[in-house]
Amino acid sequence: MRAHGKLEQIGGSEAIDELAGWVPAAGHAGEYGRIVRDNAQMRALLRATYEIQAQIAERGRGGEELIEEPERLIFGWRGQDVLARDNASRRDRHRTRAAPASQSGAPRGPRPHDRLSWARPATRGLQPGRLYVLAGRPATGKSLLAGQIARHVATHESARVLVASLEMGAAELAQRHLAAETSVPPDRLHLGDLRSSDWPALIQAASDSEQLPVHIVDDGGLTVANLRARARQIMVRDGVLGLILVDYLTLMKPETPSGNRVEDVSQISRGLKQLARELNVPLMAVSQLNRAVEARPDKRPLLSDLRDSGQVEADSDAVLMLYRDDYYDPDSERPGELDIIVRKNRQGRLGAITTEIDSRLRYRELNKTAPSLGADG
Repeated sequence: MRAHGKLEQIGGSEAIDELAGWVPAAGHAGEYGRIVRDNAQMRALLRATYEIQAQIAERGRGGEELIEEPERLIFGWRGQDVLARDNASRRDRHRTRAAPASQSGAPRGPRPHDRLSWARPATRGLQPGRLYVLAGRPATGKSLLAGQIARHVATHESARVLVASLEMGAAELAQRHLAAETSVPPDRLHLGDLRSSDWPALIQAASDSEQLPVHIVDDGGLTVANLRARARQIMVRDGVLGLILVDYLTLMKPETPSGNRVEDVSQISRGLKQLARELNVPLMAVSQLNRAVEARPDKRPLLSDLRDSGQVEADSDAVLMLYRDDYYDPDSERPGELDIIVRKNRQGRLGAITTEIDSRLRYRELNKTAPSLGADG
C-alpha cells in the first residue's frame, strides 16, 4: 500500500497495527453470541409486529384474542431465552444434588408421599407439560394437600410456583402456610388468639417465607387467558415455573360462556392442558367430585365422579382422588385417615397410600397398606 501511495489514505501504519486487535478471538465468543442473539431478537420482534398488524387488519377475532396473540408471539422469542438459561441452571442444581438418573421428573410432593405419588414410577415426578387433577368431595382436604405440594416445590425444590386460588384469598393462604411451618394451632392463628410464646416461631416462619418463590393470584373471575398472561409475565421476568396450581378448576370462568356448564368446564379443561404444554410446566388443577359417589355403597371415588365434564378425565395425564372414611361414617374405624388414590396415570401404574393430617394441617403417610382400589383399579 505504501508502494502504491495508499497507506496514508487508510490512516497510516498505525491503522494496520490496529487491525491485529480486530481479529476474532475465542475469548470474545460470549460477546459475539450476544450480538447474534440481539439481532435475532430484533428480527423476531419485527416479524411479530407485522403479524399483529395483519391480524388487527383482518378484524376476524375479538379484542381478548387479539391481546392474547401478541403475548404469545413476544413470549415465543423473549421467553425461550429465559427458559434456556433457567433450564441450564436447574440442570446444574440437580447435578449438584445428585438426583437419581432413573428419575425423569423432579419430586414435587410432600416427602412422606414420594414413594407413590410424586417420585417413584407411579407418576415419576410432576412432568413439565402435563396436567394433573387432584379431586375429592368438599372438605376432604384437597386444598390442604395442594398447598403442601406447592410449598414443597418452592421450599425443597427451590422452584417457582404460581398459585391461582379462586376459593381462598392470599391472607388465608398465608395463615395456612404459617400454621404448617409452626406449632401454632390453625384455629388460634385464624382467630388471632396468639400468645407471647407463639411469636418467635411465627416471626421466624414469616422471615423464612419472605423469599419463597411463590406467586399468588386470588382473582375470583380468573380465565385461562388471564392465567396464561400472568404465567408468561412471571417466566419472562423471573424464570421458569416449577408448578402452576389452580384451586380450583370449576371456579374458573370460560373465555366464551356457552350457557352449558359441561361445555364451559370442558373449555376450561382443554385450556389448562394447552397451557401446560405451551409453557412446558406441570399444572395441577384441584377439582370437585359430583354427588354420585354418595349413592353408592362403596364411596371411594371413581373417574366417572369428576364433576361437570368427562373432558377433565380425558385431558388429564394423572388423576389423584381423595377418600376419607370418616367423612361418610362418624363412627369409622379409620378416624382422621385419608387415602390418596391414583385413578389415572398415563406415565405409570395406579396405586394408593393412606395418610393422616397432623396438628399443623400437614399430611403424613401412615405405615399401613391402603385399601384396594376398587372398580377403577
